Amino acid sequence: MMTQMTSLHEERLDRVCAALKATGARRILDLGCGSGSLLYRLLREPQFTEIVGLETSGVSLAQARTMLSGHLNQTCPRLTLRRGSYADQTIPLAGYDAAAMVETIEHVHPHELSTVELTVFGYFRPASLFMTTPNREYNPLFDLAPGEFREEDHKFEWDRPKFQRWARGVAQRNGYRVVFGGIGVYHPDFGEPTQTAMFTRCEGAGQ
Repeated sequence: MMTQMTSLHEERLDRVCAALKATGARRILDLGCGSGSLLYRLLREPQFTEIVGLETSGVSLAQARTMLSGHLNQTCPRLTLRRGSYADQTIPLAGYDAAAMVETIEHVHPHELSTVELTVFGYFRPASLFMTTPNREYNPLFDLAPGEFREEDHKFEWDRPKFQRWARGVAQRNGYRVVFGGIGVYHPDFGEPTQTAMFTRCEGAGQ
């Protein structure tokens, strides 16, 4: 399982980077950036002129600072790392071209999802947002027992219908369109191990 998950992790990061690049975005948010694996990829793309990583974990943020120190110490760095939560509306992160939320929404307590929605889609309001989360239906193929999560810290894992219902509601309430997809080896019954949603702000919706 470890080899499978490592391979999936790398494929997921590559796909997220490609999806953000395809939007034409120049100013990027990585919401829940962890130790900086996606940031490392984004920094290899000259298209991205401003990149912000936001993370609640001080340990993960310290790891990101170490790994990306060469970028942070430049005279005019493209990268900024911030300690904080994407449920906090006091953080001034409005107006960015695109954002990523990679394998992070499932770490949020369900009762906090509405606050996250209000902050990310109502206050930050990036023009595009690419989200990934585990597809619970695929877990038996990783030899997980019924009800067992892929990581101990996950607060939930959604099947495809539930994720899509939630994401469509978010899009409708906040003036976005959403398109769904998947990452990883496709199974005819279970889909892909990672499910994705690309949110695009509708023209004329509040900036």
